[in-house]
Amino acid sequence: MCARMSFSAGEDFALALSRLATGSEEISKKAIFEGAKIIADKIKSNLEGVLSGEGTGDMLASFGVTPIERDAEGNFNCKIGFDGYDSKGVANQLKARVIESGTSTKQKRPFVRPAVNATKNQAIARMGEVIKEEIDKLNL
Repeated sequence: MCARMSFSAGEDFALALSRLATGSEEISKKAIFEGAKIIADKIKSNLEGVLSGEGTGDMLASFGVTPIERDAEGNFNCKIGFDGYDSKGVANQLKARVIESGTSTKQKRPFVRPAVNATKNQAIARMGEVIKEEIDKLNL
């Protein structure tokens, strides 16, 4: 036994699907950026709170979101993190890791994981909104 289904689409529908396929990369990147921005803003806010009074200049200046790129599997990704070195030559990524996870002599003061946990659902929702908004602009 075999099931069969056919679907006839008008020219308008075919054109709309074509526009969606053409703009999908741009829509994906815009949605990812909006989601990443929400998480990055919370991480930055948490870092300011954790380091209040300790001089956050070098760390905050090195914090950011990488450009959105396609990986080997075809997925779009970006990274949120720290780049460069402080004025003493210490990698800002290392400093962030020590603050987040602690060491044998320094107590951990997490600021990344709590930010991600607090904003993950909000970021996902915003990404969905951006995708819907962009599709609506294409008059599908």
